[in-house]
Amino acid sequence: MKTSKIIIYDEPTVPEIQIKKLEKFLHDTFHADTEIRKNFFENREDEIFQEIATTRVFELKKPFSKHIPTKLEIQIEKENIDNSQNEEKILYDGFEFQKIISKFIPSNENDQEILNIIFTNKLTCTFDESDFRYHARALIGTNPAIISTTGIIEAPAKPKEYYLDLMVNFTKESAEKIKEKYKGEFLEYNDSRITEVVEGYLLQAVMYYETGEAFCEDRECRLYNAHWQKELLYTQSNKKLCKNHEESLRKIINHS
Repeated sequence: MKTSKIIIYDEPTVPEIQIKKLEKFLHDTFHADTEIRKNFFENREDEIFQEIATTRVFELKKPFSKHIPTKLEIQIEKENIDNSQNEEKILYDGFEFQKIISKFIPSNENDQEILNIIFTNKLTCTFDESDFRYHARALIGTNPAIISTTGIIEAPAKPKEYYLDLMVNFTKESAEKIKEKYKGEFLEYNDSRITEVVEGYLLQAVMYYETGEAFCEDRECRLYNAHWQKELLYTQSNKKLCKNHEESLRKIINHS
């Protein structure tokens, strides 16, 4: 295993993330030294918030274009570290966001042997050349890896019937009733299942960094790239790896 240490940066605005449990999961799974740190954005100078604001996405059907932020937008970025969710659903280009985070990792910890994983409530997305539009993402791989707590909720789609019901009868009151109708079939904010699901994204982040292989095509594998909430909840409650990824994990551990 090329990674000798894994550092995870907490997101305290999402108390459902049991950070100690996640640290133990990483240590038990990869037998690597692990460390928990406070929120990556806490007590930072204005510079990082100014740079992050440049990664905001305003045109969903156009490739990334660097944004020149206003003073108000920079201030909002500073204030948003205390919010439990990205209420305005502001989108950020995930790769540009990751580049900026990388610049603020301490130089002695910004190497191949230390994997930094940052939790954030910002909604990261990437531009897909196949359909020429941005899509929300829960995970931006590489190092540092970014796990978006908002992306976990918003990126995988809810049941088709849920959207059809909204289209037929959309008011604020009916939306709440429809949400209640499908309760349990998808993750919500302040959902107690979030830690179990985050374990899967942590597993994906480390495996991707170690092997360079993105996700899995097997729906029974915990590394499966779930496009639907139903798939996500199934694979993460199942907690199994396919035979190929079980073997990959063994090789990674044995080469530690």
